[in-house]
Amino acid sequence: MNFSISGISRLTARAGSALVGVAAATSALATDIVGQPVDKGVDMQPAASQIRADQIFFHNFIVSPIIIAIAGFVLLLLIIVIVRFNKRANPVPARFSHNTTVEIAWTVIPVLILMFIAIFSFRLLFEEHAMPPPYMTVKVTGRQWNWDYEYPDQKISAYTSTPMTETDAKAQNLPYLLETNAPMIVPVDQVVRVQVTAEDVIHSWSVPAFGVKIDAIPGRLNQTWFKADRTGTFYGQCSQLCGANHSYMPIEVKVVSPADFAAWVASKQPKPAATVAAAAPAPGAVPTAAR
Repeated sequence: MNFSISGISRLTARAGSALVGVAAATSALATDIVGQPVDKGVDMQPAASQIRADQIFFHNFIVSPIIIAIAGFVLLLLIIVIVRFNKRANPVPARFSHNTTVEIAWTVIPVLILMFIAIFSFRLLFEEHAMPPPYMTVKVTGRQWNWDYEYPDQKISAYTSTPMTETDAKAQNLPYLLETNAPMIVPVDQVVRVQVTAEDVIHSWSVPAFGVKIDAIPGRLNQTWFKADRTGTFYGQCSQLCGANHSYMPIEVKVVSPADFAAWVASKQPKPAATVAAAAPAPGAVPTAAR
């Protein structure tokens, strides 16, 4: 069994091409839907913010090619060792145990690879943490097993978001365990600061399309931010094992136009006292139907 190096290289290249083809065929089985997972999906959700687009670029074009190249190189070395240096092909093994050139190479090259990754990784981390001046703040409180949303800038008190029932979700053709009865509402193209905490155990507020994921910890206020670049409905889920009903903590964010957001805020404001008083019957008045 005497294979040449070029023959082994061709074999490895063909195997790599086959794996890429299988991955492409598998991803073709699923049609991307912005804002939610899809059946048979193997890739990341499409981005709905610049942060998420940068995360996908880092994964697909920086980290993944390096991983594939390293895995292919190690596979090639294993095939060479198995074929060229087995007992039958190489009955008398070499007696040396050190090679200065090789030892320097396998130390320096990994360091250079990590430095290359760090350039893009640190840039992405700084981008995620350097929050621009926020347009608004939403306080998110997690508990077993729902989320509260409060808008201090708009004077909107906290309201509770729970999952829509399976019957209602199916009747409206909405994703069960993702759709909620009271989503978070935010305007498009605006920086939204999200302050996250919890009342009982650790939860995690995560929306993949925005590239945000942050733990909700009792007694601590964490914060993150996002800037949605399109309108639509975007889903997430609690990403910490928080108890028996962990899977019943969906996150729904509706991104709307500024005009629609202003209208929603107005609908949440308390009615003026004069309006309420005018609507109430006068003391001692007899209802018309009773006359």
